[in-house]
Amino acid sequence: MFFENQNLNKAITFSYDDGTVQDIRLIELLNKYGLKCTFNLNSELLSTPNILIRNGNRINQYKIHKSDVKYVYEGHEIAVHTLTHPNLTKCDDQEIIKQVEKDRCNLSELAEYEIVGMAYPCGGTNNDERVADIIKNHTGIKYSRTITSTENFEPQTDLLRFNPTIWHLDFDKMMSLGEKFIELKTDTPKIFYIWGHSFEMDYDSNYWVKLENFFKLISNKNDIFYGTNKEVLL
Repeated sequence: MFFENQNLNKAITFSYDDGTVQDIRLIELLNKYGLKCTFNLNSELLSTPNILIRNGNRINQYKIHKSDVKYVYEGHEIAVHTLTHPNLTKCDDQEIIKQVEKDRCNLSELAEYEIVGMAYPCGGTNNDERVADIIKNHTGIKYSRTITSTENFEPQTDLLRFNPTIWHLDFDKMMSLGEKFIELKTDTPKIFYIWGHSFEMDYDSNYWVKLENFFKLISNKNDIFYGTNKEVLL
């Protein structure tokens, strides 16, 4: 873990999926508070439009343009989310390799550095031991995030099925965990890992305000390392 080399035992990292245009606003907030994030992209879905209906509202789910990827995510980490967002547990072995490794190569070319991280796409059961073993043995991926919240800060040994601490829309619990993490005194490594989708912030007019309040709470602490997933996990 990189943050241990900084003589720190606590780290906070963020992970956001799908590469939608709301990432631009999110990155502005992250940068304002000195926070770091990993953005998981589907390279074959870049530049495509889409509209979601949530609570009767139309939600923009337009994807970042392919030519803008390097610029938009500068200072943060780009990672794999598969080519086209399938549930990998329903794919055969060769399709898993293609979806992951081709996405990794495409994104590495766009980012102009080697991509080694990933987040599993889809909800529900989106990963299992078979999928993780294929990714480990046949791709260049070194870590991959699930969507299973632990609600704790304990490091994990299985980096190919790494569970986050909390989903960002669980605001009350996230704030409570944030307060607990700030007060925590520890001699061993602890990780606070938050994940979500930036377009979810548009579900409610108060969500961006709530997220910024969380950023204010957890930022600028001299005993916490703020890093990308790669910096924190590897």
